[in-house]
Amino acid sequence: MALEDEVYHDPPSMFEQNYRCYPVSFIEKSHLEKGDKIIMPPSALDRLAYLQIDYPMLFELRNPSASKVSHCGVLEFVADEGLIYIPYWMMENMLLQEGDIVNVKNASLSKGTYVKLQPHTMDFLDISNPKAILETALRSYSCLTTGDTIMVAYNNKKFYIDIVETKPSAAISIIETDCEVDFAPPLDYKEPERPIKSKAPPPPEVDEEPAKKIPKFSPFSGSGRRLDGKPAEPVAAPLAQPHKTEATTSDANGSTPSSSGSRKRSGKLVFGSNTDQDPNGKPKATMKETKQESSQKEEPKFQAFTGKKYSLKN
Repeated sequence: MALEDEVYHDPPSMFEQNYRCYPVSFIEKSHLEKGDKIIMPPSALDRLAYLQIDYPMLFELRNPSASKVSHCGVLEFVADEGLIYIPYWMMENMLLQEGDIVNVKNASLSKGTYVKLQPHTMDFLDISNPKAILETALRSYSCLTTGDTIMVAYNNKKFYIDIVETKPSAAISIIETDCEVDFAPPLDYKEPERPIKSKAPPPPEVDEEPAKKIPKFSPFSGSGRRLDGKPAEPVAAPLAQPHKTEATTSDANGSTPSSSGSRKRSGKLVFGSNTDQDPNGKPKATMKETKQESSQKEEPKFQAFTGKKYSLKN
């Protein structure tokens, strides 16, 4: 009689189940919106205990209709059978509607060493200490997945932050681990425009008071004045200017100035050499003047009471 070999099968180490999803606000647990914890039915806990799943229990959520994947932890097993309740921000990431089917599978994630975050708005950077706020908020999270958008609530305001990069894998566990955090510029950040350097020279600076124009030099301009206060007569020829000034001076002072040791008549302009003067410096008489003098000599002058005497005697 041959004994049949007994075959022993190890229990499956994978938990996988489909559930209908609803937001946590349906069971008045809105505080779960500040993390990534879900609520599952009690049957899930029995199954997980049978499979000896290690703690902390982490799960992979998949939307079959949209091929969206995320990761989360579990808080309680009090949901109705066939249902799970998840934070609304996770439903938005996975494009899930109320009552949609979601696939839940247990996952084992490595501890994270690096994560890069990108806020949606610059308002998050205006917080006095964003690093401390983020550290406090991430205590409610079990894991992070690259491509997800998490929500951080602070001062009655919700801030959405994208998970840009995670190391050492695309999904990491952040439970009891030191993780380096880096920030990318916010989505609404705009770099300041750099001024365009123009090749044209800059316009000259305009002073508040207009600059006074410097008059140009114009020679021989202005009006002349005589010493007696009368306006000077216009000069006909430039060469006559020194002689006319000499004559005008003689009229004003009553004396004739000397030039080159010779004396000239006042009121007359004399050009040329001194050929019309005698050696004593006196001007020579012209022919016209000589004739006038001779004619004056010929004409006797009238003298009163002159002539012959006549006597009555005779």
